[in-house]
Amino acid sequence: MIALLQRVSEAAVQVNGETTGAIGRGILAFIGVEKGDTEAQAERLLERILAYRMFSDDAGRMNLDLLQTGGGLLLVSQFTLAADTNKGNRASFTSAAPPDEGRRLFDHLVSRARRVLPETGTGRFGANMAVRLVNDGPVTFWLQVPPAA
Repeated sequence: MIALLQRVSEAAVQVNGETTGAIGRGILAFIGVEKGDTEAQAERLLERILAYRMFSDDAGRMNLDLLQTGGGLLLVSQFTLAADTNKGNRASFTSAAPPDEGRRLFDHLVSRARRVLPETGTGRFGANMAVRLVNDGPVTFWLQVPPAA
């Protein structure tokens, strides 16, 4: 599973003009699900998202995680993160999970996130979404949890 994390001062996602999720300061995480990904990977990815130190402490160093800052979490499914861009000028999505499997694992991730942060916002799986964000920094990290060996 893949997460593209962006530290934001605010972010929101809309579907057909309706806001489905919004946060103030926190993390906007775009989530990509690949073929063969598991619930265990989703849970490990969430652990990493919540514990990733991307917020500044009093000394200005990125030493604080989301839970330490009390920030918000906005999870947005994005199958294009699973794209193979190694050849040609058009991405291949053969490594992306089929829609039903992607939805199941994304929903699992959201469910687990809401146990820790009940106000976790989301987009709508498979929908055409408009995502607005103010990247704070900018600070952006790519996290990937490989299958268990």
